[in-house]
Amino acid sequence: MFKKILLCLNIILLNIAKLYSQTELTGAGASFPYPLYSKMFDEYYKTYKVKVNYQSIGSGGGIRQLKAKTIDFAGSDAILTDEQLKEFDDEILHIPICLGAVVLTYNLDIPEIKFTPEIIADIFLGRITKWNDEKIKKVNQDKNLPDMNITVIRRSDGSGTTFIFTDYLSKVSKEWKEKVGSGTSVNWPVGLGGKGNEGVSGLVKQTPGAIGYVELTYALQNNLLFGLVKNKAGNFIKPSVESITEASNVKLPKDMRITITDTENKKGYPISAFTYILVYKNLGKANERMTYEKAKDLANLLWWMIHEGQKFARPLHYAPLGKSAVENAENLLKKLHFNGKILIQ
Repeated sequence: MFKKILLCLNIILLNIAKLYSQTELTGAGASFPYPLYSKMFDEYYKTYKVKVNYQSIGSGGGIRQLKAKTIDFAGSDAILTDEQLKEFDDEILHIPICLGAVVLTYNLDIPEIKFTPEIIADIFLGRITKWNDEKIKKVNQDKNLPDMNITVIRRSDGSGTTFIFTDYLSKVSKEWKEKVGSGTSVNWPVGLGGKGNEGVSGLVKQTPGAIGYVELTYALQNNLLFGLVKNKAGNFIKPSVESITEASNVKLPKDMRITITDTENKKGYPISAFTYILVYKNLGKANERMTYEKAKDLANLLWWMIHEGQKFARPLHYAPLGKSAVENAENLLKKLHFNGKILIQ
């Protein structure tokens, strides 16, 4: 009897030791891909027993923590500028994971309101303040637009979603580019701030007449209506996996640092973007807790995300990577090393 109890205790202790020996990777950043990352990390853990703790704090926060070396990787929808890259003590790689759309979501019981680039810029510049403004009515003659104030909702935190949205506005509006510009944080002319895509979605949902910008999945998950946007070819495009994919049909740079807003593709949605995992090329410099084994686990996770993990993108309304994007991502991951030891063969 005593031997059986001792054997059971040994098994329990071995299982506890195994549990605590499992790798735990830490990441933080973009809320834009958070629904997909949550699914991917959960599925990866089921098979490989590598736990990923990812905090959806916005791209700006993720970049800051990566620089401070408090995490293993960052999520960002914003590409780092040459100046930002110089602030790190080692080369940073941009690993594309999927594509998504920033949509104009609003709190009106009128589906598929059409927006031109001029209308969008004027709303967020504070020029258009009523839903029945003549500019909006002109392209929505089939809609009964109310005499209601527009409440602008925007991000209050450093945000890759903001980067995508303001990058688009800077391309389509000279006034926006000169007065506000693009970035993860800007000086907004008008609006109430919400933290994360979650916060903006929540504020739009509880504020009649509100309009905000969020990643497509957040609008769908919160049963929010969103508009059609006129692209460069003159077509009003509904954001979808298909129209996001169309927007990404461009020649891609090998380092994958690219913005694809204001697409020239006729069927492309004009506020589409890649979202990235940012990692140190030499993971030995990522932080003091990084080991070769942990670096190997991170490299394997990223390889899985750009291959097997892609099947989870479409059901969550993200566009999976195209062939050339996957090939570029593979080549980038093959550069990952731990103090000279290559991690992907």
